[in-house]
Amino acid sequence: MLILAILVTSLTATGIAAALTWRPWIGWMTAASSAVVLGLGVGLSVTSLSGPQWALHHSLRADSLSAFMVVVIGAVSLLATAFTSRTMHQELTSGVTTTRYARHYVVLTQVFITCMLSAVLTANLGVLWVSIEATTIATTFLVSHRRTDGAFEASWKYVILCSVGIALAFLGTVLIYYAQLHTSGVAHHASLDWTTVMSAAHHLDPRVTRIAFALLVVGYGTKVGLAPLHSWLPDAHSQAPAPVSALMSGVLLSVAFYGLLRFRAVAVAALGPAFPRALLLVVGLVSLLLATVMLIAQRDLKRMLAYSSIEHMGLLAIGAAVGTPLAIAAVLLHILGHGVTKSVMFLSAGEISHAQGTTEISRITALLARQPTLGGIFGFGLLSLVALPPFSLFVSELNMARAEVDAGLWWAVAISLVCLAVIFAALARHARQMLLGGAADVPPTALPTALPASLTTLLVGALVACVVLGLLTWPLQSLLVHAAQTVTP
Repeated sequence: MLILAILVTSLTATGIAAALTWRPWIGWMTAASSAVVLGLGVGLSVTSLSGPQWALHHSLRADSLSAFMVVVIGAVSLLATAFTSRTMHQELTSGVTTTRYARHYVVLTQVFITCMLSAVLTANLGVLWVSIEATTIATTFLVSHRRTDGAFEASWKYVILCSVGIALAFLGTVLIYYAQLHTSGVAHHASLDWTTVMSAAHHLDPRVTRIAFALLVVGYGTKVGLAPLHSWLPDAHSQAPAPVSALMSGVLLSVAFYGLLRFRAVAVAALGPAFPRALLLVVGLVSLLLATVMLIAQRDLKRMLAYSSIEHMGLLAIGAAVGTPLAIAAVLLHILGHGVTKSVMFLSAGEISHAQGTTEISRITALLARQPTLGGIFGFGLLSLVALPPFSLFVSELNMARAEVDAGLWWAVAISLVCLAVIFAALARHARQMLLGGAADVPPTALPTALPASLTTLLVGALVACVVLGLLTWPLQSLLVHAAQTVTP
């Protein structure tokens, strides 16, 4: 029942937004819908600890991993949709959009959220692919929402690269289907069911499975933002409205990574851990090195945050390569911490861009003097993003490093630490420019914050939640352990 309630809640909000002309209360209605999804996700997490939950004749399935992802989607969606009314008001006032396109924005955002929920709640790996492909369609129009030349160019680049990636993921899924039918004798109607795939994984043809997993890593890796097909991400994030960037970076990348975790479990059962580990290590380290180089020379605020997402996705890939329960649990905690933190950062960046009229780092100065509240939120968000204690990203990165050392991958830890040190220095330099640069020339009351108290409280609450999870992981400990066991055969 909880599974159906989650999807019905999201679909209902989508239907209401589609049926009515844009009104500010519709934005708050979508935020309320996301809050309900978050609450239902917490309830589903509790019930999933006793075993997988099913719905609609076993076409929908939620184990602890699925329930955890619903919580992540609900938390990030709540943050992003709470800013819908404010973002649309700013754009309508400035003439960037019209009520027609404001309505399209809300509908597409809700379709996007619903597709992500269906991706993590489906019992079928083929429907998982369809759901992730559907997110590409919805987000393509969201990236080009502002209808500028840069937005259209970014949306075309996004749809072309992601379509190539998702086509490769489709081929990988078809090969898994083929391997099941011809090597394990599974019936057609159950051939891509997750439970059936895992029960037959030990009998899959290793040659076919090896090719399939390579295609899936490149295919879903494109959507995750991993090298080599990562270049859509900074362009799309720099052009999309801030709440859309929050959703894309906070959960879209993680939902695609969820698909990789599922297929990695199949590959390990069929091939052993060596090949999946090597492949994920390569794409993870290359992505991390690429992000490091690009962050040093970055000049745009939103592109900086986009390359930071590539950095964190690379860390997730390295953690998943280890594949032990400790590593996967740390990966999942990192997904939640990154999703919440990056949402706060993109939403703050949207406010900064609106107030300053630019996203160019060199032109954003003295935020703490101009807008103390917003500057403080942005500054603490950066501390969380670079994984300083006591934020949860510090705990998750530390546990991933422990798992990698235990697995004999000390050299990967060494490379990662060097990259993280360089990234810390680069982000610190950018932060100094934006938060303190030129402060002596700016009166403290030059530009007081206009961020409403309700939204300020929401952003501060999100950062406090990251601190609480860093200090006390017990609220999620059982869920993380059960979820990790789901994909560690």
